[in-house]
Amino acid sequence: MKTIFSGIQPSGVITLGNYIGAISQFIELQNDYDCYFSIVDQHAITVPQDKLTLRKNIRTLAALYIAAGLDPDKATLFIQSEVPAHAQAAWMLQCIAYIGELERMTQFKDKSTGKEAVSAGLLTYPPLMAADILLYGADLVPVGEDQKQHLELTRDLAERFNNRYNDIFTIPEVRIPKVGARIMSLQEPTKKMSKSDANQRAFITLLDEPKQIEKKIKSAVTDSDGIVKFDRENKPGISNLLSIYSILENKSVEDIELSYEGKGYGDFKADLAEVVINTLSPIQERCKNLLESQELDDILDAGAEKAAAKANKMLKKMENAMGLGRKRR
Repeated sequence: MKTIFSGIQPSGVITLGNYIGAISQFIELQNDYDCYFSIVDQHAITVPQDKLTLRKNIRTLAALYIAAGLDPDKATLFIQSEVPAHAQAAWMLQCIAYIGELERMTQFKDKSTGKEAVSAGLLTYPPLMAADILLYGADLVPVGEDQKQHLELTRDLAERFNNRYNDIFTIPEVRIPKVGARIMSLQEPTKKMSKSDANQRAFITLLDEPKQIEKKIKSAVTDSDGIVKFDRENKPGISNLLSIYSILENKSVEDIELSYEGKGYGDFKADLAEVVINTLSPIQERCKNLLESQELDDILDAGAEKAAAKANKMLKKMENAMGLGRKRR
């Protein structure tokens, strides 16, 4: 069975785009792969975080993973900072990474442009991401298009380490979902939906109340012709909404278009809001119950123990390969 690793930052409540493009697909992968899913809280602190909010977001994200269908008997769910091997391996990979290649990372450029100062962690977090992946011998890493560059660097660092020290790392392949990998903003449909968007109407979170969902979809940007038709180039707004409807209802875009012939955007948006609410309601209820129970912490404790057992084996191989400490048998 091949291994998959993926991580999501607990920097806010995840969006409908995260659910469609990542988590819902993780749920399917757990049946066919040895899956390690991490809440990467150490990545989150590359920018300032309020500690109480961060801790709340960590538990909420874990609860949402499980509420969405992740089975802890099939997949390993854990918090990154609870497995110290990640930070230890990241330091070793930083020592073979070059400043120039880190400075070329698009996300570093985007997040540092116009800032008087940024943390060193923002520059060096790609080696931490590489450590996350390489510690588990991941064969595949499901990511969005925006993370491809980081995965390419991960592959480069793994090959560099293998060539320089010892051939211990699996070179991971990128797995980009064919459908739903890029759900767009409700207000700027040419831009990816993001929980960090300053415009709260631009995204739907998995914990939004039904009235909030209705308002956000009702105010979603479309166009003036009123025809429910998929045309990503000329009608990006309605095309984005059609994609969401199609994926959540498991219906073809063509069938949805036919069912709204002669109807306007008002009818379509009302129905889409109902689809989204019906999808999220059971997830929200399960999430609430988990957050109030000991079950969630038991799952995370077991996940951290299992992840650490796997990661520590690779960490020892890395240390032996680089000559750190005393030689271990």
